[in-house]
Amino acid sequence: MITENNKNTFWTRIPVILSAAFFATFLWGSAFPCIKVGYSLMNISSNDSASQMLFAGIRFFLAGAMVLLFGSIQQHKPLLLGKGSIKNVLILMLTQTVGQYFFFYIGLAHASGVASSIIEASATFFTILAAVFIFHFEKLTPMKVLGCVLGFAGVLIVQIPGQQMGTLSLTGEGFVLISTLMASAAANFIKIFSKNESAVALSGWQFTGGGLIMAVFGLLSGGKLTFSNPAALLLIVYMAFISAAAYTLWGLLLSHNDVSRIAVFGFFNPLVGVLLSAVLLNEQNEAFSVYGMLALILVCLGIIIVFRKTKTN
Repeated sequence: MITENNKNTFWTRIPVILSAAFFATFLWGSAFPCIKVGYSLMNISSNDSASQMLFAGIRFFLAGAMVLLFGSIQQHKPLLLGKGSIKNVLILMLTQTVGQYFFFYIGLAHASGVASSIIEASATFFTILAAVFIFHFEKLTPMKVLGCVLGFAGVLIVQIPGQQMGTLSLTGEGFVLISTLMASAAANFIKIFSKNESAVALSGWQFTGGGLIMAVFGLLSGGKLTFSNPAALLLIVYMAFISAAAYTLWGLLLSHNDVSRIAVFGFFNPLVGVLLSAVLLNEQNEAFSVYGMLALILVCLGIIIVFRKTKTN
């Protein structure tokens, strides 16, 4: 068992960082095609925002329950928040769960899994810019500027009008991009809040509260889900596990390491998302087109450059 005395050492070990970060980013990457498969299994149309919110709300409520159950078992007592942590949970709820996934679920319904995977990778650049100019965790360097330029070039290329990738849509790719702004803010908030509160507790309670808000909103707006196929139920449980495992691991890594050291692994997100979208959603032409591959290469190269360790950093 990881105790309070050795958890800092454990979560800063290179093998632990590599395995935990890769596992988390693989799970996140698989979420892109899984959400679209879920829409198909539950008969949710691209214009049915209420059902999309209900789908997301149930997923994150279950994710929160999983995290709280795991944390309670690990600590041999209920995983409760410390005094004064409710405000922090509310902030994370409104950025990481409600804010981020309100735009993400609606956006993904109007955009391809490949395009969404690559655009979502821009969260890494927003994270570093916020860390530099708002939270003052990092210093801006020429290499980080170059990395951001390359990354955003990839995001633009994926939306070249008239090509296989399609044209820009505010409620599609635009909403996915807005969701990345929310994600970048949440990543920096986690770094701050986890100094005084367990990252596991923060993750569990913000997922539970945020999921409940989204589910109630979806129900009141007329949303409904169809579970006629057992695969639909298994899928939503798997997606809850994605959030519970990935965000908990990511939060633990962020709380014990520099933001730069962990965020470099974000390049796995678009890679996994694009490849799985090609396999599960039959988007091979889009994923492996010249524009799709060039965009993916630029995004991944940009992330690596942004967080490249140099002697001057």
